[in-house]
Amino acid sequence: MTTKTSTAPLSMVQILLCGGAIVTLSMGIRHGFGLWLLPITQSMGWTRESFSLAIAVQNLSWGVLGIFVGMLADRIGAFKVLIGGSILYALGLAGMALSPTPLWFLATAGVLIGAAQAGTTYAVIYGVLGRQIPVARRSWAMGVTAAAGSFGQFFMVPVEGSLIASVNWSNALLILAVFALLIAALAFGLREPGFASGAPVKREQTVGQALKEAWSYPSFLLLMAGYFVCGFQVMFIGVHMPSYLKDFGMAPQVASTSLALVGLFNIFGTYLAGNLGQKMPKRYLLSGIYSLRSVATICFLLAPLSPWSVYIFCAAMGFLWLSTVPLTNATIAQIFGVQHLSMLGGFVFFSHQIGSFLGVWLGGYLYDINGNYDMVWYLSIALGIFAALVNLPVRETAIPRQPTMTA
Repeated sequence: MTTKTSTAPLSMVQILLCGGAIVTLSMGIRHGFGLWLLPITQSMGWTRESFSLAIAVQNLSWGVLGIFVGMLADRIGAFKVLIGGSILYALGLAGMALSPTPLWFLATAGVLIGAAQAGTTYAVIYGVLGRQIPVARRSWAMGVTAAAGSFGQFFMVPVEGSLIASVNWSNALLILAVFALLIAALAFGLREPGFASGAPVKREQTVGQALKEAWSYPSFLLLMAGYFVCGFQVMFIGVHMPSYLKDFGMAPQVASTSLALVGLFNIFGTYLAGNLGQKMPKRYLLSGIYSLRSVATICFLLAPLSPWSVYIFCAAMGFLWLSTVPLTNATIAQIFGVQHLSMLGGFVFFSHQIGSFLGVWLGGYLYDINGNYDMVWYLSIALGIFAALVNLPVRETAIPRQPTMTA
């Protein structure tokens, strides 16, 4: 019987180039959505909460559907999932540009693009990395791919800002829809041989056994709790920072530059995190990252607000931004193995997206109530301390299994 493990693996260079380019496009487009908050709400006469709710639903849709997309990718491979995700992304961006009401905007920018992101980002790509790259290089490879997502933010956010300024916000979204279709072309570089041949895949566990094992293991739940905080923090800043700065009279270029700096420094942070994850306990690295996020936020709020204080804060947060991603996913692979990595990563990411939903939505909701973002900043600090504490007890060793488990 031919199995996935008996076929020649894909070239590591090919995986990293194609996977990195896909994440660059998918995450790069997504990180710029905050730039559309004011142009869309002012042009359409909508509230900030209506925009925030759509982006919050996008994150929730991404999280919920990511679980099932992960199961599908584990079963049929990443290639077909990426093709479908690319098409959905293009349709969602076009729908976002043409939505006449907040409800339509929620359906396209929220549900449709969320589904697209579930099929074009980390859970799917990391499944390929886990299956195709040896364990000795896995954390490093995940760090490289996360760094590609960071480069996408650094590269795409200024591009999106320029498009909005030059061709208006709706045409800018239509141009991005064309960019999203490039993901389908890049997916051909991630056709795993075992899946491409249609041969049956030998598994030690069924989906039900894998889920039961993970949900009864405390470290899995602790990783989920920490990832919840990650989602809350990064999406609040990513979506609401441009509006926060505009409220204090800063030019739009400050917001674009600050988000680009997040992406630039995130390249170094995620790459370093992936490297250190091969040498140090990942739980200590995760705890340190969450602690430093809270420290950076406290310093930002206490310092006089200026373009330079914004740039320094965004550079610091950028260094810590997605560095949790390779460490969290590599820990899951280390504990549970790679057979159901996309699915288990999808569950942990679902927790991340619940946090993202609350970070985006509460940002808009509490702003509309209080006229400022102070309460959300304080929540972000407290949650960072919580995440630092819950990651410390995580056990990273491979979980012992009975050898009688069969599919």
